[in-house]
Amino acid sequence: MSKKNSNDKKKAKTKVVEPATPEGLPKIPKKFYEAELAKMQVELVKLQEWIKVKGLKVVVLFEGRDAAGKGGVIKRITQRTNPRITRVVALPAPTERETTQWYFQRYVAHLPAAGEMCLFDRSWYNRAGVERVMGFCTSEEYHEFLRSCPEFERMLIRSGTILIKYWFSVSDEEQEHRFQARLTDPTKRWKLSPMDLASRSKWMDYSRAKDEMFRYTDIKQAPWWVVEADSKRHARLNCIRHLLDQIPYEDLTPEPIKLPERQQDVGYVRPPISDQTFVPQAFPEVS
Repeated sequence: MSKKNSNDKKKAKTKVVEPATPEGLPKIPKKFYEAELAKMQVELVKLQEWIKVKGLKVVVLFEGRDAAGKGGVIKRITQRTNPRITRVVALPAPTERETTQWYFQRYVAHLPAAGEMCLFDRSWYNRAGVERVMGFCTSEEYHEFLRSCPEFERMLIRSGTILIKYWFSVSDEEQEHRFQARLTDPTKRWKLSPMDLASRSKWMDYSRAKDEMFRYTDIKQAPWWVVEADSKRHARLNCIRHLLDQIPYEDLTPEPIKLPERQQDVGYVRPPISDQTFVPQAFPEVS
């Protein structure tokens, strides 16, 4: 048997591994999930147009444990939207200069103007989570955050900003499963930062920090919405559906566009193709 035929047989035997569904949750078939997601992404485009036309300022925070699925939801929200309107904010560790600023200052610079929606992939709540657990802030800085954060958020809301906060809840068993998957997948290995690895030994510390954070910051004006995230498909559909329900909007889809006639080619002489530098054709033509 030729090497090619052998490889073909191996490919034929390869099965697509469906993501695990936690016990007690009905499994969402892939076709149903993709169909529902596609419908919601159309609605997200409508919501985006509403935000733009009405000049709304929307902030959505995505928080939770490492590998809880925050990035996956953000990716699906932005997959069909305009990055000029729906922006993702994912800040790196603060610089030496930023550590001397008012704590909220570096985040304020990324808040939306009228007609924008900002999705924060982690936010000012770093202080109540990783900074608290890993000792990157003092006890005084931490307690000052718990006092000032609710007031900061109330100020945002009074200024006309719509603030929505999501916490992605994942079990330790599912987090371990996702960590192991990242170890074996070279396209996901970059997701395992040294901080992610260090957090493995501090599971209960993070749980206590989350409970304390909720106690102070789960306020009436901006409550925490908990997303059960052991099932990625459930989490994505539930979170996006909920987000769409938080902002009443109408369909402002423009009327069908009629393309104007293209300008006639009169007197234009195209430069010789040999004068241009082309990307090499690395792949053969597909018949």
